[in-house]
Amino acid sequence: MKNPHVSALAAAHGAAVLFGLTGILGALIRFDAVAITAGRAGFAATALLVLALVQRRPLLQGLGSHRAGILLVSGLLLAMHWITFFLAVKVGGVAVATLGFASFPAFIALLDVVLFGERIGRAEGTMLALVTLGLVLVTPSFDVGDQGTAGLLWGLASGLSFAGLAICNRRGNRGMDAIQVAFWQNLVVALLVLPLLGLSLAPPQVARSQATSSLVTGAAAIDWASWFWLAVLGVLCTGLAHTLFVKSLESLDARSAGMIIALEPVYAIACAWWLFGEEPSGRMLVGASLIILATVLLAMGHKASAARKRASEGMKA
Repeated sequence: MKNPHVSALAAAHGAAVLFGLTGILGALIRFDAVAITAGRAGFAATALLVLALVQRRPLLQGLGSHRAGILLVSGLLLAMHWITFFLAVKVGGVAVATLGFASFPAFIALLDVVLFGERIGRAEGTMLALVTLGLVLVTPSFDVGDQGTAGLLWGLASGLSFAGLAICNRRGNRGMDAIQVAFWQNLVVALLVLPLLGLSLAPPQVARSQATSSLVTGAAAIDWASWFWLAVLGVLCTGLAHTLFVKSLESLDARSAGMIIALEPVYAIACAWWLFGEEPSGRMLVGASLIILATVLLAMGHKASAARKRASEGMKA
């Protein structure tokens, strides 16, 4: 008999590995942020639709007006997360973008306080302090005109929107099939971003040496390699990864799942260093270590608290 908690942990770790490849693929794909988001959502929604049909999963079951509204909001948050993340990659590079995004557990804790009146415990307070110090260390410059700093700010915006998405999934999508949630959210993203594709026709002047272009290009200028990586991004790093993440939230709270997903920078920074020569400075490595340490300490704190609670309940019984 499978342990639901163990299955949820495995799903969260699988999602972390796939999410870790997102920034790498975002750098490889020579499209701009809006175009990548639209293509990613389109490929993901298509893959999830095929999977749902093969497995005969009811995509419309339980979709009342309330659930539809929640899926619309979560889809909007997902679109914001992707666009800001790929902007961070294009402007500041994979490592900076990923570290900015990795701050989202801190945003989850803050949003829980602001929106739901939850208290910040000692573990959460320590995590917030470590993340803040880590972000200060990884900031290339305190000049917002600096390209690395601009990339980090976009990464932070990505982390904030992802924190909102995690809370929305945890509190609003309970009882829904993971593939059903992922399909509708990706479809919402595709429909929301589609009207913005016109803005992608003029590639943004980013500081990266890598040129970007829109999905809508002349037939003679089709970049088949980018389309291939976009399909991989949509099917594996989105469809599968997003499904695993939503599935993990069935047994894990948003903070616990967030702690695991936040280990993504380890994979992303290592791959960016190896593939693109984005060698992190000593200061960035220290900052990254603090951010990752914060997530690990918080996860350990939650486990210890849960163990004490189970022991207390056992004594009462």
